[in-house]
Amino acid sequence: MSTMTRIDFHSNVHDKIAYACRLLRKASAARNRVVVMTEDAAQMAELDAALWTFSATDFLPHVSVDNPLAPDTPIVLACRDESELPAANLLVNLARRAPAQFENFPRLIEVVASDEADTAAGRQRFVAYKRQDFQPSHLTIGAQT
Repeated sequence: MSTMTRIDFHSNVHDKIAYACRLLRKASAARNRVVVMTEDAAQMAELDAALWTFSATDFLPHVSVDNPLAPDTPIVLACRDESELPAANLLVNLARRAPAQFENFPRLIEVVASDEADTAAGRQRFVAYKRQDFQPSHLTIGAQT
């Protein structure tokens, strides 16, 4: 049996896109391969644009999951669970649903915004993971993001 996915919730995030950029910069610096699951194509486009502009000094190579370069690119963006996700060390979830393929990844970071709807969806995912015998950890980010 494979190792159980480590699940970390980062909650009370003021700006999911800006937070994801910082998280991806850190993961990339640590030489991790990352898949990011977004809520929809609009959020994926917003993250894509932000990754090009959020830092003048960091280049974070990224492509969408449908791109032929996806298997060789450190950061892959996806918005649909039915896509075949490439192997990676880390799955970052910005969506309000649990990613269908999360158990294929050694680590999952759930990014939960500070608004009520996102917080409620995050709580539901937290409970669902616990029901599946996962032991999710929880980090409250707070207003500094």
